Amino acid sequence: MAIIIISLLLLASLMPHLTFTAHVNVGIVNGTEAKPHSRPYMVSVQVNRLYICGGFLISDRFVMTAAHCREHFEVLTVVLGAHELHKSKSRINVDSYHKHPDYKRPSHHNDIMLLKLEKRVKLNNNINWIPIPKKEEDIEADTVCSVAGWGITETGKISDRLMETNVTVMKNSECELKWKEYYSTSQMICVHGHGGSCTGDSGGPLVCGNTAVGVTSFGDPDGCNSIKQPEVYIKISAYLPWIKSIIGNVN
Repeated sequence: MAIIIISLLLLASLMPHLTFTAHVNVGIVNGTEAKPHSRPYMVSVQVNRLYICGGFLISDRFVMTAAHCREHFEVLTVVLGAHELHKSKSRINVDSYHKHPDYKRPSHHNDIMLLKLEKRVKLNNNINWIPIPKKEEDIEADTVCSVAGWGITETGKISDRLMETNVTVMKNSECELKWKEYYSTSQMICVHGHGGSCTGDSGGPLVCGNTAVGVTSFGDPDGCNSIKQPEVYIKISAYLPWIKSIIGNVN
């Protein structure tokens, strides 16, 4: 119980620092528990052993997450191969942090970051990387994709177990109409659905098929999974030159 309370306080401490009408994305609302280790690429990004963001392995040495996940912290660690966080054992330190050079608050544009781990990950059934796009392309509207994460659900409580749900990609023009200047049609994707990301799932992947196409970034400050202001993801394919400049071709 003490850990849950501390986690909630830590997450709450992030909120006052936001300076425009969007929230930092911690739990999946209206989702279901994922089959244990069915998403071996999922990463828990932590500070002092407390979960603050999601992330995902894109190679045996690099984790992708949202740039704002390091907004107020110097040192992050990552936990790999987790389903129930309290049972997590595979913790690795971060060797170097690579925020996109054009990421600047308060905007969420270019909200993407690479974490180089201090050592290569030993891949197995519980820990593995997920492919990212090989070329820049838009995801067709009405495509059904999925999101996953730990944290606060619709019950208002942190989930110790990984949760997941399906979402549907929206038209760029519709996203732009709803988010106006906060939305970039060339750099972002937005989705809707019965369930979706919520406060704190930041950094986790938007997965279409078997490919991570987006990084969870922001959403409605007044309610999760809102059609009025849908959840927004950074479009990974728009950043391939930058990604390759840091880690090379990961596919």
